[in-house]
Order: sequence, then C-alpha cells, then structure tokens
Amino acid sequence: MKSPRPSAPAHPSLVAKTSRVLVAGHTGLVGSAVHRALVGSGYSDLVTASIDDVDLTDQAATRSLLRTTRPEAVVLAAARVGGILANFRHPYAFVHDNLAIELNIVSEAFDAGVRRLIFLGSSCIYPRLAPQPLKEEYLLTGLLEETNRPYAVAKIAGIELCRSLNREFGTDYLCAMPTNLYGPGDNFDLATSHVLPAMIRKFHDAKANGNEPVQLWGTGTPRREFLHVDDLARALVFLLESVSTATLPEGMINIGTGKDVSIRELSELVQRIVGHTGPIEWDPAKPDGTPRKLLDVGLLRALGWTPSFTLEEGIRTTYEWYRTATAPRCAGGAPGRHATER
Repeated sequence: MKSPRPSAPAHPSLVAKTSRVLVAGHTGLVGSAVHRALVGSGYSDLVTASIDDVDLTDQAATRSLLRTTRPEAVVLAAARVGGILANFRHPYAFVHDNLAIELNIVSEAFDAGVRRLIFLGSSCIYPRLAPQPLKEEYLLTGLLEETNRPYAVAKIAGIELCRSLNREFGTDYLCAMPTNLYGPGDNFDLATSHVLPAMIRKFHDAKANGNEPVQLWGTGTPRREFLHVDDLARALVFLLESVSTATLPEGMINIGTGKDVSIRELSELVQRIVGHTGPIEWDPAKPDGTPRKLLDVGLLRALGWTPSFTLEEGIRTTYEWYRTATAPRCAGGAPGRHATER
C-alpha cells in the first residue's frame, strides 16, 4: 500500500521539525496516531501527558502543563468520545468534559504564547439535514442530530473559541473536522464504542459462539463515511506544516475520503472480513442517528492531500490488530475521559 504524497507547500513549513509540539490526548485513538505520524515525519521534541499525569478538565493542571513545557505548537486530540449509546447515557459528561478540555487547552495555550494550534472537531457539528456532501460553510445553518447534540455543541464552541482568537489576536488556530474514524487502538467496548469497532466486536464474538445471530441497531439505511486514523494523522501533519487559517474561508477544513456506505453495506463488509456466517438481525426500534454524513473534502484535495487506505484494507488491518492484541481483554465500562474519536 502506497502512502499519500501531498504536494509540497509553496512556502517554508509553518512548523519546523525542531519545534516543540504538544499532543494533547496522545493515548487515544487519534492522539496516538498523530504522535506516530509526527515521529515518522522527523519531529523529536514532542510533549505528552497521560490522564494520570494531567487532568485536562482541570484548569490549574492544564495551565501548569503549558507554562512548564512551553510548546510552539499544539494538536488538541483530547476529548470524551463514544457512540450513540454512550452519548445517550452520559449527555452531561459529554458536554461538560469537552467544553472544559477545549477551554483549558486553547486558552492556556494562548496565554503561554502558542501561535499555532490544531483543534479536532467532528462531522457531527453539521446540521442533521444539511445538504450532502457537507461543506465547511454549512456550520450553524440548521438543527443538530439529537442523539449527539451535547457533544456537537461542545465541539462547535471549541471552533468558535479558535476563530475568535484568530480574529481578535491574529493566532493561527486551525479547526479540523474529521469524518468517522477507526483503526488500530480503537475502542471496542460495546457500551461506549462507535459503529465500526462495535460491529467488529459483535461479529467476532458471534463467530466464536458458533456463528450465532448478530443484532444491530436501526434499519441499516443511514450512510456513513469512514477514515483510517493513520490517514487522519498524516493529514494533520500536512496541515500543521503547510496550511494557515488565513487561506481557509471558515478557519476550518474537513478531513475524509469523500465516499460513504450504508450501515447495512458496512455490516456485510465487516461480516465477510471477520468470517462470520450467521444471520444479521436489525432492530428498527433503536435510533438510526443522522440519515447521512458525507464530508465535502474538495478543499483538502485542492491543497494536495488524499487518503491511502481503502475501507476494506483499513477494516482488515483493524480487525487483525483487534484479534491479536485486544480481543481477550475487552470489557464493559464508562466512556474514557480523554480517549479520542470518532
């Protein structure tokens, strides 16, 4: 599989390889991939802090981290994340913790003199019934999807925080909106995971139990776009080095593949990759979520970046990682506070 070869920027890199870069949320799905990508790109002065070291919902602790380490750039990949079930069960935690993390990191980074920051949002910021594919300018043009509104509102607040600093103080805080993410290191806990890792877990367990039926939520008709987390990480390094918010009309940019599949098609693909041969049973009494979420990635492609993984390749590598590394250790629990999405 070939890695993407983005067009070289026409100007010097906005962030030098010798710069100190803070990766907030480096133990999560996105943060760990970003850390790998930065190391692979030649960055050697990376700052990380686990939740055991720094609670990013604590302003004083976050201030101490930023003022002690003095990074020149920040990638904010820390968040409380989860699927429909987790969002339904813990709405207060999703809005509270994400607002706290965003406010603490962004404001303390600004006070510490950080001029370059990438904030990770989510495709759920867009209106539930917005035209497809979703363009950056569709933000705040309609009602949000009810099942993850608290999370979406928190992410929208983070975008506005960055935009306001850029407009008032001339910072270069870029907001990146990834589509649904997956990959090695994902969360496979059925109580808190997103749709794709949940499917992998369900089909794997059902196969191990004699190919028993797999029960899935909704009708299977909604359409979703999926991006491998290593592709996202490479895109973020590209943006960090090459793209200023001054060149982005909305101060934000979508990151995705530009292709989607129905949830039913996704289930059949996962089932085939896992090797499960039993029936699939759909429960239409459970929510479907947003009918369709496909990002318009024309702006990113015009800048010279495209993903490398096909969906089938990505699911195969993810399932192999799950099967060999984590399947025996999966267990239920509450959503991770600083795990990373989507």
